[in-house]
Amino acid sequence: MAGGGAHKGDGPKRARIEIIPLIDVIFFLLATFVLFTLSLNKSNGLNVSLPSTKNSVPRDPTNTVTISITEEDTVGWEKDQITLQEFIQRLSARVAEVGPQNAVFLINADENAKYSSARYVFEQISNAGVTRVMVETRIMPPGEEIF
Repeated sequence: MAGGGAHKGDGPKRARIEIIPLIDVIFFLLATFVLFTLSLNKSNGLNVSLPSTKNSVPRDPTNTVTISITEEDTVGWEKDQITLQEFIQRLSARVAEVGPQNAVFLINADENAKYSSARYVFEQISNAGVTRVMVETRIMPPGEEIF
């Protein structure tokens, strides 16, 4: 019979590894990893609910100290919850270390924090001679209104 096929004398069939599905899985994992890492924008401060704004710019956390103000009006320095006295001590030490013109602070205040707490933090930073202060917010989703 012409055309052949497997004969009994050819031996056992060899297993084949299909490379195309393997490449598809690898690209899927790569794309998932890339999208996941792009979505990471970790804050160095305490966990607070940030206020929304329509115009935000990405922040550069390099050489920036994050100061958090929680809804309960507690102050945080990076991830540490501290007292107001400790805040003043750490602020003075940071300004002495890098100088007031090189000190950069990021205020990470909860949207429900009292204004007086935020004003106190801004006032102390200003009294230390620091001029580079940023306020962290979250970008407002489309269709959401401030008030």
